[in-house]
Amino acid sequence: MALITQKGALRAAAVPGNLYILPANPQTVHWGYFDPALAPVLTVKSGDLIRAEAITHHAGDAPDLMMDAAVTRIFAEIPAEDRNPGVHIMTGPLFVEDAKPGDILEVHYLQMTPRVNFGSNLAANWGYLYREFGEKERVTIYALDPNANYAEALYAYDFPGKYTVPGTVTHCPECDRQRALEGVRIPARPHLGTAGVAPDVRGRVSTIPPGKHGGNIDNWRIGAGATMYYPVEVDGALFSIGDPHVSQGDGELSGTAIEASLDVLFQVVVRKDFSFPSPLLETPEYWIVHGFNEDLNVAMRNASLDMLALLTEQQRLSRNDAYSLMSIAADFAVTQVVDGRQGIHVRIPRGIFPTKK
Repeated sequence: MALITQKGALRAAAVPGNLYILPANPQTVHWGYFDPALAPVLTVKSGDLIRAEAITHHAGDAPDLMMDAAVTRIFAEIPAEDRNPGVHIMTGPLFVEDAKPGDILEVHYLQMTPRVNFGSNLAANWGYLYREFGEKERVTIYALDPNANYAEALYAYDFPGKYTVPGTVTHCPECDRQRALEGVRIPARPHLGTAGVAPDVRGRVSTIPPGKHGGNIDNWRIGAGATMYYPVEVDGALFSIGDPHVSQGDGELSGTAIEASLDVLFQVVVRKDFSFPSPLLETPEYWIVHGFNEDLNVAMRNASLDMLALLTEQQRLSRNDAYSLMSIAADFAVTQVVDGRQGIHVRIPRGIFPTKK
């Protein structure tokens, strides 16, 4: 196990290595899946930095605003029948040298910059209150102000039919557009909804549900300044990013966030000195542990047990002390209820622990 550093950080000191640029195009993305048999598009070493483009699969909700020439190529050249079994456009995978099963891939997310200043929210057929809204789907397009760091609704429209094909391109004429959320400003918090390593299974694994490998965690705190720890399951880790968001609330109730393409700068570090059973998030103030299951009660129990492991193994607390601390200082919340496998996250403040020598 790694020793806890100052302020309780798990983070390893990593000397920056080479910087790689990874554009998103039909040769460097895969649509809707993780697959350990997928050939890597880039090989890097521990400590290297990567600036990668993450493209939203919802760019077609407002193609005039959210699709440039490169995005259009991805939508045009990857056939609908190859966008399965999930929905997200994933950039990668990256092969990280010396990453082996049982290791941890530490990913420092350093910068997330919107590709264009527009995003889309879909009240979808998989949304939590779909029936209560008469089984109607609705798109709201948002404009981003990068200087003030907020988003405002531009317009909304009722989606024609049912949204079932990932990457559907909708041409909404002016007359169908309706006003929405006038005067309301939404704080922007760019983050990745989906990122992770390849699971150790045979064949494609959908990007929709989260799991041990990461995947569609949909925690808005996975943004610039955060570090994620992913348990490595296959040689090279085969790490991919996708499902970029510019804002989301806990729960992701309607089925989506504000979906918008991002340019992401991150560093990968191979850790062999500790392990953890699920994707672990470290922010400047908190450790955040995730639990997943189709039953939200089971997800809650999974998150509780993994936080218990973090406190006993990393902070060397007794089980009794850790259990007491979780009840009085840890905050549990619903991450999302719309990805099939639902999510609970629990955070504990790093600053409550004594400094380790």
